[in-house]
Amino acid sequence: MVYFIDKFIILATLYIIIEKERIMDSNYGDSLGFGGFLLYMVVIVFYIYCMWRIFAKAGKPGWAAIIPIYNILVELEIVGRPWWWLLLMLVPVVNVVIGVIILLDLAKVFGKSTGFGLGLIFLAFIFIPILAFGDAKYLGPIAGQPQTYVNNTQM
Repeated sequence: MVYFIDKFIILATLYIIIEKERIMDSNYGDSLGFGGFLLYMVVIVFYIYCMWRIFAKAGKPGWAAIIPIYNILVELEIVGRPWWWLLLMLVPVVNVVIGVIILLDLAKVFGKSTGFGLGLIFLAFIFIPILAFGDAKYLGPIAGQPQTYVNNTQM
């Protein structure tokens, strides 16, 4: 998921650069320049704060959310996946599949449903803050482990 944030930041930065060039080449002026950049920065800072809170809920250091690559390793620890999945994130197309699995696992480790996991995938800008500020509790790294049932109740 953090991988998607890094991609979003890169794409948003490229968009701003391209849009700035287009505006400067035209006679429309520089009306969106500073305001658009300020809005972009507010959204990014809020998203980083949300990830900080999610890491802290999982008992990991919040500052890990702002360090590239290390944040993916910490997220893999949170969901209980092996460290070498980070290497799979470097393989095109495979990285998308791995990212989806990590987001679905992130929902599970906080006691949320697969539907919530799909929300993390398709509507991350809504579901990440819900996970960060909601009452979800970290259950531990349960990825890849079978669920245990005692007296017909899930443990």
